[in-house]
Amino acid sequence: MTEQEVVLITGTSRGIGHFLVEHFLQRGALVEGCARSPVDWELPGYTHHQVDVSNEGQVKAMLSAIQRRHGRLDIAINNAGIAAMNHALLTPGETASRILNINVLGSFLVCREAAKLMRRRNYGRIVNFSTIAVPLRLEGEALYAAAKSAVEMLTRILAREFAPFGITVNAIGPTPIATDLIRSVPREKLQHIIDTLAIRRFGTFADLAHVIDFFVHPASNYITGQVIYLGGGG
Repeated sequence: MTEQEVVLITGTSRGIGHFLVEHFLQRGALVEGCARSPVDWELPGYTHHQVDVSNEGQVKAMLSAIQRRHGRLDIAINNAGIAAMNHALLTPGETASRILNINVLGSFLVCREAAKLMRRRNYGRIVNFSTIAVPLRLEGEALYAAAKSAVEMLTRILAREFAPFGITVNAIGPTPIATDLIRSVPREKLQHIIDTLAIRRFGTFADLAHVIDFFVHPASNYITGQVIYLGGGG
């Protein structure tokens, strides 16, 4: 069993998730992560799980493995998610199901199983991911924004349910960041989003890290049920 901070991050194969792995390792934490596929990299202090977060059995098995290895979990970051930018009339039902399952069900399952382990020490920090598409009501992202709206409500209610266990639950709503998630989005659409923000630039990994560090700090024990949008777009 370890006394080091133990962090679970979902969706770690690339982009934001991979950055957050490196960020928390630099902080001295032991990091457990997952993605639907294996990763082609290794980092000291990181353990990878091949998990579909919308699969209840796989999520339970991952948290059981974390319990056996460390006996604790301090932080859980629900980064895994998928997006699709399509007009509602052009969105297949299969795409709709995947967006809702991974973003909503996946977040719920990880929150639930993480909280079961966290409550043993009466301490925990959970951070969920929303999106600037929610307050901006972006056309072409009806299902993605709807799914993240559900994640926001999940965050607010779980914050109340988990508070007696010393667990805070908050969410961050990023602006577009140069990752694989937005690679296929036309540049003019991204620029339109940027132009609606108070701070008119793309977000960075460092911008995310500052907010997440605030949410997960031990001193942030009175901050829960909050959603912070980056760039002044809320």
